[in-house]
This record gives sequence, C-alpha cells and structure tokens, in this order.
Amino acid sequence: MGEDVSRVVAGLVGAGVTAGVYALLSRRTDASWRRTNHAGRTVTLYAGPEAALGAAAGIAAAPGPARDRAAGVLAVLAAAGCGAYDDLVGADDPRRGFRAHLGALRGGEVTSGAVKLFGIGAAGVLAGLLIEERVVDGVLTGVVIAGTAHLVNLVDVGPGVAVGSVVLLGASGLPGAVGPMAAAAVLAPADLGERAMLGDTGAHGLGAALGVALARRRGRPGGRFVGSFVGRTGRVALAAGLVASASNGERISSVARRASGVLRRAVGVAGVPGR
Repeated sequence: MGEDVSRVVAGLVGAGVTAGVYALLSRRTDASWRRTNHAGRTVTLYAGPEAALGAAAGIAAAPGPARDRAAGVLAVLAAAGCGAYDDLVGADDPRRGFRAHLGALRGGEVTSGAVKLFGIGAAGVLAGLLIEERVVDGVLTGVVIAGTAHLVNLVDVGPGVAVGSVVLLGASGLPGAVGPMAAAAVLAPADLGERAMLGDTGAHGLGAALGVALARRRGRPGGRFVGSFVGRTGRVALAAGLVASASNGERISSVARRASGVLRRAVGVAGVPGR
C-alpha cells in the first residue's frame, strides 16, 4: 500500500511541476523557442523543458533505490539538454537521421545532431552504470535508455503521437513510468490542440525517462507490465530492437505521421480546438 501511495505522489509531483513550469514559460515570447508546424501554425517549444522537468521531478519523488532515481534524473536532464542544443543550434540544419550526422562527422563537421547522438549515449551509459552493478549490464542499460530516447523522438512527428505513447506505456503498469506519464498527460491537450510541441528537448527527455523505467531490474511483482526485460537476455533483445528501430527511423516516423493524422481527426470529432 505504501509503494502505491508513493507512485501516486510521484505522479502528482510530475504533473504539478509540469503544469507549474508550463504556466511560467507560456508567457514568454522568445522567437528561438517558436516553430511553424506541419499545418503552418506557430507553436511553442516550451513543452519540451516542461516535460523534461516534470518527468525528472516525478522520478525523483518515485519509490525505489536512491541510485536508480538519481540515474533517472541524470538521464532525463542530460537527454533533454542535448535535445535543447539541437532544437536551438540545429534549427536550420536540414539533415536528419543518424547516417546524415555521422556522415558529416566523417567529413570533419560536428553537427548538433552528432552532439545529441553521442551526448545522450554517454549519459545513458553513465545512468546505466549507476543502476547496474556490472559494467556489461550498465552498458546494455545505457543502450536501452539512449535508444528509447531516440525512439520517442522518431515518433514525435505530429501532434499527440509521442505524448500518447508515453501515456500508454505508463498506464500499462511499467514501474517507474508514473512521472513521465503524468508529465505527458498534462501536456497532451496543448500538443493535440497544436498549441505546443515537445521538440527534441521533450521527446528525448521523456524517452530517456521511459528507457530508465524499461531497463530497471527492480520491477513490481505481479504488475500488469510483465517484467520480461529485467534480465540480461531481455535487455539484449530490447537494446537490439531499439538499435534496429533507429536504423529504420524514416519508416517509424512515417507510421507515426499516419497515426498523428488519425489522432487529429479524432480530436476534430471531439471538438478540441486547434491552435
């Protein structure tokens, strides 16, 4: 019972911090944090730092070993920071995908995408080494954390898909996902209503939070989310799947765009105003 109460508290903390930061940042008019979306509307990127700070606060307040919670906060804030760097510095860079940025790196150019790729990878491994006792398990956990961060970013190609994915995974009973789920749920109306977008900051921050939740060995016995990833074999399989998804990023993004279209039509039917 005590652990369930702690999860509720973590969710409330995540939601409260997200809502509070949203209220503060929504008043700002900094042009560097605004973008034109797929429909030609001007939207704010402030949902990104709001999501990351809310998810980090929820993880910090969640039950579990202090090292695990510290690793989660580190992974989320580092991934969000790398995403923010790409949002701001790489805003006008048309190159997308790992291959493009690695190709530029081979040519001697360090792009913001390359900084994001290696920065999130390093932060993921460091977080994994904090969670795990053995180096090999820490590296595997790091791959899962970084891979999940990049996967959520791949599906953030239209309103509702990324936040919806985070909410669904959190609602499945995944241990440790209450904080990011609450943060995503708070931002879902603004995202679906096309008033705000996560950008790389929020997508990578929320994805890293989910990665930590997926990779942690200490799941809840009997929970709705089957703990199939708690062993080394499970983490190897999950890491391999995430690497494969990154190498097929355009296909995944294409599916996510279609899913976003379905969500937008559903929002229109429900009468939720667009931005």
